[in-house]
Amino acid sequence: MGKPTGFQEFNRELPSKVPAAERVKNYNEFVNLYTEEKLNQQSARCMNCGIPFCHSGCPLGNIIPEFNDAVYRKNWEEAYHILSSTNNFPEFTGRICPAPCESACVLGINKPPVAIEEIERHIIEIAYEKNLVKPTAPLVKTGKKVAVVGSGPAGLAAAAQLVKVGHTVTVYERDDRAGGLLRYGIPDFKLEKWVVERRVEVMEKDGVVFKYNSEVGVNVAADELVRNNDAVILAGGSTIPRNLNIPGRELKGIHFAMDFLKQQNKRVSNIEVTAEDIIATGKDVVVIGGGDTGSDCVGTSNRQGAASIKQFEVMFQPPAQRTQHMPWPTYPMVLKTTSSHEEGADRFWGVNTLEFLGDEEGNLRALRVVDVEWEQDFMGRPVKFHVVEGSEREIPCQRVFLAMGFLHPQHDTFISQLGVEIDDRKNVKAKEGVYRTNVSKVFTAGDMRRGQSLVVWAISEGREAARKVDEFLMGHSLLESKDAVNQFDQVF
Repeated sequence: MGKPTGFQEFNRELPSKVPAAERVKNYNEFVNLYTEEKLNQQSARCMNCGIPFCHSGCPLGNIIPEFNDAVYRKNWEEAYHILSSTNNFPEFTGRICPAPCESACVLGINKPPVAIEEIERHIIEIAYEKNLVKPTAPLVKTGKKVAVVGSGPAGLAAAAQLVKVGHTVTVYERDDRAGGLLRYGIPDFKLEKWVVERRVEVMEKDGVVFKYNSEVGVNVAADELVRNNDAVILAGGSTIPRNLNIPGRELKGIHFAMDFLKQQNKRVSNIEVTAEDIIATGKDVVVIGGGDTGSDCVGTSNRQGAASIKQFEVMFQPPAQRTQHMPWPTYPMVLKTTSSHEEGADRFWGVNTLEFLGDEEGNLRALRVVDVEWEQDFMGRPVKFHVVEGSEREIPCQRVFLAMGFLHPQHDTFISQLGVEIDDRKNVKAKEGVYRTNVSKVFTAGDMRRGQSLVVWAISEGREAARKVDEFLMGHSLLESKDAVNQFDQVF
């Protein structure tokens, strides 16, 4: 514990941001770094709470009090080793994670929690600056070959872990570059792509081989992949978006959010866009869906110069603070205002879209919507909604982005070819803690197994699946589970 009275002396402060009017002129990251003094103060706020619930709040089990103490003492090598012992990619989580660890922070019971996410980002950036991030793969190899399908955070984490214990790892990615949604889903203003490329370079130095434009089941035979490797990890993600099948869905101007975001990410990286351009410039935009993907569409539409932006959510507006049904240290479903909302958007809750309306040329011109009110159970959870009489109206718009989440992975390629079982939610079937499918040598992890989830869950799944693959190949594993890492003190 760095400073026993730190949590009493210092208030929570986040780094400054580039003003909204300036940052919407480009796609650069806009959150600044702490000064050395502020970083020291924020790490000092971590209190000697006895039982650090932040461990359980974080799906990775990050050892948070210990790395905060190291930051306070300015021991950057120790801070980096503690953080990287549980988290392969702090540069990702420090930028895009919703920080469930902060919701579980003991200090958060009666004060603003420790700024854990920002401290993580600072640790890894300082580690890169001081050349502490180096390849760790052993010179002596096991002779075992593992194929990882998908280079999103789950696939990258699995590959990073497996190569660390001496296996030969090849990652197959259907896109032209690594990262999955880190590359072609999350906008650059939240995660610049040099951050992803920097990590991929480290992994390549570790011996991980990346094969791009390689879609398993299309131009890479799924059965040969299994036959030519000692194990295969399916980490392709949950890629089928939830649709809105209402009258007028065929009109021009209605797009899935990821199609819109992927195009803009390509433009920022000077990669050719071969499909028809999806542009919000000068258009009245409606984003349907109130989550992070919808927020990303808002931020991108602002940067493209949309005439107006509205975001609809069919659910009721969340409370601003915890309620009695969201006790600490559970993750609270409270109102979230993102940096994209700060840049400009009209947000509406309890709005149900009934129909897309078009002009004579088949272009979208408006939405027909209605307000709804929700009945809630004793826990405050939605049960069913009722239409508000007299609320039906038209909302003019020329672009709609559907950001209502994802259903399940694609089934028409390697999943069907391999014959792996799927569960009731149409995800690849494998128990948590086992990660092995019904097909010999084939494992699965990430959104493909658990469904759409957080980046920290994807990394956690990739790490745990790698441990099970290592056990399968070697009879035991040198990779510790997150529970084992938290059970014992780290020795450096």
